[in-house]
Amino acid sequence: MKKIKRALISVSNKNNLKKLLLTLSKLKIELVSSGGTFKEIKKLKFKCTEVSKYTGSPEILDGRVKTLHPKIHGGILSKRNRKSHQKDLLKNNFPEIDLVVVNFYPFEKTLTSTNNHSKIIENIDIGGPAMVRAAAKNHSRVTVVVDPDDYPLVLEALQSGKPLNILRNKLAAKAFTHTAYYDALISQYLYRAGGPHAASGLIKSDPLVLGWRRDQKLRYGENPHQEAALFRSSFTSSGSIVGSHQSQGKPLSFNNLVDAEAALECVKTFSEPVCAIIKHANPCGVAVSENLLTAYQSAFATDPQSAFGGIIAFNRPLDTETSYFILKNQLVEVIVAPEITQGAHQELNQKENVRVLETGPFQMTDHDWNIKSISGGLLVQGNDSVNSNDFELATVTKRAPTNSELRALEFGWKVVKFVKSNAVVYTTKNTTLGIGAGQTSRVMSARIAAMKAADEGLDLSGAAMASDAFFPFRDGIDIAAEHGITCVIQPGGSVRDKEVIAAADKHDMAMLFTGMRHFRH
Repeated sequence: MKKIKRALISVSNKNNLKKLLLTLSKLKIELVSSGGTFKEIKKLKFKCTEVSKYTGSPEILDGRVKTLHPKIHGGILSKRNRKSHQKDLLKNNFPEIDLVVVNFYPFEKTLTSTNNHSKIIENIDIGGPAMVRAAAKNHSRVTVVVDPDDYPLVLEALQSGKPLNILRNKLAAKAFTHTAYYDALISQYLYRAGGPHAASGLIKSDPLVLGWRRDQKLRYGENPHQEAALFRSSFTSSGSIVGSHQSQGKPLSFNNLVDAEAALECVKTFSEPVCAIIKHANPCGVAVSENLLTAYQSAFATDPQSAFGGIIAFNRPLDTETSYFILKNQLVEVIVAPEITQGAHQELNQKENVRVLETGPFQMTDHDWNIKSISGGLLVQGNDSVNSNDFELATVTKRAPTNSELRALEFGWKVVKFVKSNAVVYTTKNTTLGIGAGQTSRVMSARIAAMKAADEGLDLSGAAMASDAFFPFRDGIDIAAEHGITCVIQPGGSVRDKEVIAAADKHDMAMLFTGMRHFRH
């Protein structure tokens, strides 16, 4: 292996820098550095040449241009066994650079610490990525290191005299991952900086570039034989599952996270105190009330059997009384709330395996999108994040809903969005009574919702019906009428809308069209 004679070091992350310098100095490797790294090296009392002295060119533009110089890039990119390259280096007095230790301006850290656009832009590194890319391209001859955690591997190889070929390849791959992630963050930030809905530009972009960092390795995926990990966006805010703090309980599983996300997004829809109980990404029950305890009791009463082993979410700080009642009442896998009071913590600590997530204050955002994988590709769409201003309710039957019915319909319309299609929900103005989810026919969802209500002794007389999509036939309306449903909310748009409306009129039901579908596959 050719001996490494010269190293260029320029790092924002100065972890383990002293250990690196100690070994390089012992091996008599010449050090070249710039900016804050040079100052740190001198402070640590190691011999080092500043880039401006090395190149003979001063830093300019307030430090924006330091390492963008032919002497730097020529030394990195030259092929050691090519005579023409060696001739060029000799002619211009460009020594070879064998080791490049570089990481970038803290763009990601700056994103999370300030909203100052100018400061964020100023933390876009130019010289660092250029050097890393050059070194990674020439990895058969140059060792590139972007992560301080890799210093021990490199130093061990240098001290032992082992060949660096395989390690260099690995480090080069990591280097290009480093630059790709860095550029992806910048791209996403600039899309988002364009204002509300600007992130939709990502969906229209070609190619699609995503920048997510692995947050944690999960025990397994949907099943024990599937590997899984959670990747985190740098734009994650409070009020989200990924941005939450787990204050107790076992590690979260893949399924826990999917269900917790569904539960949280459901409760974020409501301004009143609300409880949502989720199982297999479907609501078992949802209820609003004046306080969390009665909201939980009503949500649980919808389907106690399905709620067993479920995920429970609230949109208010979880109190002692509600925590006590939950633990007394059911087996729960995960509890999600903006905050857990001290008394609630004391109660929940009695069941140490219960996973507890504190999300912090909720933040509504227009910037998120939804991604699903298929074999060989990704499906990307904007989130189904709409409010009452995004659609107009239209009464299509002879009878308009009463004020009480209207409140029940609006409640049901909020809930049905979070039920897997085909979805039918029976509700009062503040609680679910029966939920039919994930069926291949809408009429079956209507039947199942009624069956579940009957199983729990819940009377559907005078209740509302919400459907995530149009009724293709009148049979769903007829079934609802048999069980006492008096009003319906649905998107409309079927070729048989007239037949469906006629059925509602026959049963003296009020029906509203929203003109908006809420499929959740």
